[in-house]
Amino acid sequence: MEYRLEHDTMGEIRVPEAQEWGAQTQRSLENFKIGTEKMPIEIIRAFAVLKKCAALANRDLGVLDQEKAEVIAEVCDEIIAGQFDAEFPLVVWQTGSGTQSNMNVNEVVARVATRKLAERGSDKVIHPNDDVNKSQSSNDTYPTAMHIAAKTIVIDQLLPAIDAIHATLDEKAKAFSDIVKIGRTHLQDATPITLGQEISGWVRMLQLSKKMIELTLEPLKELAIGGTAVGTGINAHPEFGDRAAEKMSEETGKSFVSAENKFHALTSHDQLVFSHGAIKALAMDAMKIANDVRWLASGPRAGIGEITIPENEPGSSIMPGKVNPTQSEALTMVAAQVLGNDATIGFAASQGNFELNVFKPVIMYNYIQSVRLLTDSLQSFNDHCAIGIEPERTVIAENVERSLMLVTALNPHIGYENAARIAKAAHKEGTTLKEAALATGLLTEEQYDQWIVPADMVHPNLKA
Repeated sequence: MEYRLEHDTMGEIRVPEAQEWGAQTQRSLENFKIGTEKMPIEIIRAFAVLKKCAALANRDLGVLDQEKAEVIAEVCDEIIAGQFDAEFPLVVWQTGSGTQSNMNVNEVVARVATRKLAERGSDKVIHPNDDVNKSQSSNDTYPTAMHIAAKTIVIDQLLPAIDAIHATLDEKAKAFSDIVKIGRTHLQDATPITLGQEISGWVRMLQLSKKMIELTLEPLKELAIGGTAVGTGINAHPEFGDRAAEKMSEETGKSFVSAENKFHALTSHDQLVFSHGAIKALAMDAMKIANDVRWLASGPRAGIGEITIPENEPGSSIMPGKVNPTQSEALTMVAAQVLGNDATIGFAASQGNFELNVFKPVIMYNYIQSVRLLTDSLQSFNDHCAIGIEPERTVIAENVERSLMLVTALNPHIGYENAARIAKAAHKEGTTLKEAALATGLLTEEQYDQWIVPADMVHPNLKA
């Protein structure tokens, strides 16, 4: 491998000739050989948005040469388009401010931009600190990138995935609205419900989860940009933060403003804790939905078996013909991971000492992982499971017929204690509920047939 010498304030260091990064990136690579978790590409793209908008704001303020600003913006567009993904190799487990990733972006932009200028006949040199990082500090750029990345990935990826599975389940709820089945509480038989009503609960979960996540996007519009080193804005034009945030809104199509209080923006990540909390709530709803599906589809002969789900792959290496609820298993594992991520994010966000939180990379690694995993798993569950849910009408009808909790409909007519005596007798003697009821002499067969109608029990307030 061929190398070149790059230098920074600590001296010279060898960098692979084929790479665009510089000395500080190389030092980070050599000093933090920890794990395999790389800085999420969403953070890098957010940095590119930031660097482009910062350069253009500095140009407008007259503190950065126009030619330099425009070539910086050009390179940033290429980074956003994914042309330089291999140039951002740093791990999550680095400085807690994300300084080295900030410099990684600065160095790549500076080197590529300088080469572009040279190819155009210019002798201008783009400096990673003086030009690309102008009016900025890692202390305000990394938290700015955090909010840009978080808001972007939630709006562009997670919300559409929620919409897709919401639409599927809403359609199922309406299609199965006339299928009366036995309800269950405490994993025990309860009074009847329709399959559509049961699924409508899942639909509402997704609807509310989306609304709660959307509520958390508003606080994320505040950006630390303009705060520079400790929140005072040292070395930045007084208008820089507002102008850069305005350009970031234009660039992304999402609303951003420079934070009212930069001291808060650098040291606190309560907005991300709040946002991930709503994402966790979605994950817990996803856990419930996936578990309900696998319970209802259990069997097919010796379980509940009230619904069928698509058979996607063999379920056993030894048991021929076995098929498992694998999409439910994948989604519930994701939910477990998100729950763990939430604990990490909460603890990391509590570690804001004085003017800076230095757990920023781990906060964003976990936040982005949660959104990625939920986006992918909800889409997978929708495409490979939810759209194929169908009722097993025969099993559903048999379960309703055998249920002892239909006796609840007798309460207004013969009282709770008499109704309970009938249910217990039917269960103990292995008879039908009707046989046990008639044996008491408390009601006639005609009355039983009139009072116990499962279809009437699912909409009791609509009965004449």
